Amino acid sequence: MTPQTTLDADLDEATRQALDADIEVLQQGARTWAHLTVGQRATLLRALRTSVAATAEDWANTAADSKGLDGRHPLRGEEWLSGPYSVLGALDAYVDTLAKLADGRFPLDGVAIGRAPGGRTRISAFPLNGLDRFLLSGFSGEVWLQPGITPNTARANAGLAQRTPDAPGGVGLVLGAGNITSIPVLDVLYELLAHNRVALLKVNPTQDALVPVYERALAPLITPGFLRIVRGGPAVGSYLTAHRDLVHVHITGSAATFDAIVWGQKPQATRRRRENRPLLKKPITAELGGVSPIIVVPGEWSDADIAFQAEHVATMRLQNCGHNCIAGQVVIMSSEWAQAEQFRTALRRAYAAAPERPIWYPGSPSRMQQAAEDYPDALVLADRLLVELDEGQDATAMQRTEYFAPVLGVVELPGTGQSFLDAAVAHANDELQGTLGANLLIDPVTESSLGTGFERAIAELRYGSIAINSWTAFGFITPTLTWGAFPGNTLDDVGSGIGVVHNALLLDGVERSVVRGPFRPFPRSLSPSGRRTILPKPPWFVSSRTGASVSAGLTRFRAHGGILLLLRTLLQALRA
Repeated sequence: MTPQTTLDADLDEATRQALDADIEVLQQGARTWAHLTVGQRATLLRALRTSVAATAEDWANTAADSKGLDGRHPLRGEEWLSGPYSVLGALDAYVDTLAKLADGRFPLDGVAIGRAPGGRTRISAFPLNGLDRFLLSGFSGEVWLQPGITPNTARANAGLAQRTPDAPGGVGLVLGAGNITSIPVLDVLYELLAHNRVALLKVNPTQDALVPVYERALAPLITPGFLRIVRGGPAVGSYLTAHRDLVHVHITGSAATFDAIVWGQKPQATRRRRENRPLLKKPITAELGGVSPIIVVPGEWSDADIAFQAEHVATMRLQNCGHNCIAGQVVIMSSEWAQAEQFRTALRRAYAAAPERPIWYPGSPSRMQQAAEDYPDALVLADRLLVELDEGQDATAMQRTEYFAPVLGVVELPGTGQSFLDAAVAHANDELQGTLGANLLIDPVTESSLGTGFERAIAELRYGSIAINSWTAFGFITPTLTWGAFPGNTLDDVGSGIGVVHNALLLDGVERSVVRGPFRPFPRSLSPSGRRTILPKPPWFVSSRTGASVSAGLTRFRAHGGILLLLRTLLQALRA
């Protein structure tokens, strides 16, 4: 008996019948979905927005409680931004796209389109409205399409399945992420809108507490049979991935889980790979994480710059206790930077000063122990590890293992200016596992001095999301940008995954998204050089004193509006 059959046998007959009944409802729902016009779908999403807004507080509080963040914990705001805030923003963006299509327009009408290096088309996908330009001033985002796709082709193809809404897509399976509560919902929305597929969502067991919230929030999709939500472990997942009536699988998780789904368990998996005979008989897309670099380009930084960017780096690693597929893991610095030791000192301080929190994700304590064994000289700071690798020290484990825990490494390369940047890009591409996201910090004077060499270096980075003076998580919560690995992965070598999600402009032929942010916060952002912003310390920083209240306030404002609420939230932001 194969392991696949063994897992199926673990399901009792009642569970199988319940799952089959859900799939039967969804098959009828798929036919209903195919009869909805684009305008009707936009109306449905507006109703969905109302129900999500009504559950936002319960959603954020349930998520925070499930991660061991008590009612006074300063990092509870993370669950507002990465949960209901992200979903509300996505719904607004999808409604705008569908409304354009319903009016006979293109999704890219009114969106700036230009050229990027290497024969690429560049879509200026953020900000697209005055509110975002105000609240997130200094931040912008672009989607770069694959080389050879012209602006005219991009404009004509935007809309994906909503260009042919009556073409049925069947029923897809979404294997939900266990770490960030918006991911399962965003993946369901992409199934519906990019592919015309209704969805069976199997939540990760870590998210079981959210299921009642999801059921209330997503009722407008559940009632007509466009969505069903089920719980369960590996046995349920195994049964569903093999189900003949599910036409597609999407997973957010680990490469090991992906391989088990596609190839089965060893030793059969080894033989299947050799014979190119996958166990999975249907298409699969995936977002699987990796080891993300944080490239620090040397320049002349003030003491305030160094302190701010050190807190920025600490945030990239410690948000959600490091249980993020996009958490920064390896800082790449110049050994010839005159301020290198000053930055290292500031980073140790910022990393140690961040609020303590539970290491809650299953398996993360063992990965922390693995990191401690890999690097016995690591600096232990509260509940986290900082590994500063000396020249000649083996960095393989740090650069090839996604610890998914509060473990941060620092490596050094020679050079300054363009020579360092080119070396750092090559190092990130060749030495770090995965291609999901890369972060880059550079002061405005240095960036200006590099000229076209800087943009060329960005084009050379083989990552699906790139953040310049920002964190790639900003791209994650920006719905009109795309989220996924750099193209080119295969079933046999999946890397950080296959395909993209989010992508509320419904663009075809995506290669990457590029986020740009301000190097300095307000009021230092008012200096003559660089991007201006009204944001002081962003609320997602783990060092923000008012991050919890600001994140809750921004979510409530997005949900319900209200100028007085916005003003109170902005005043809280100024106290960060």
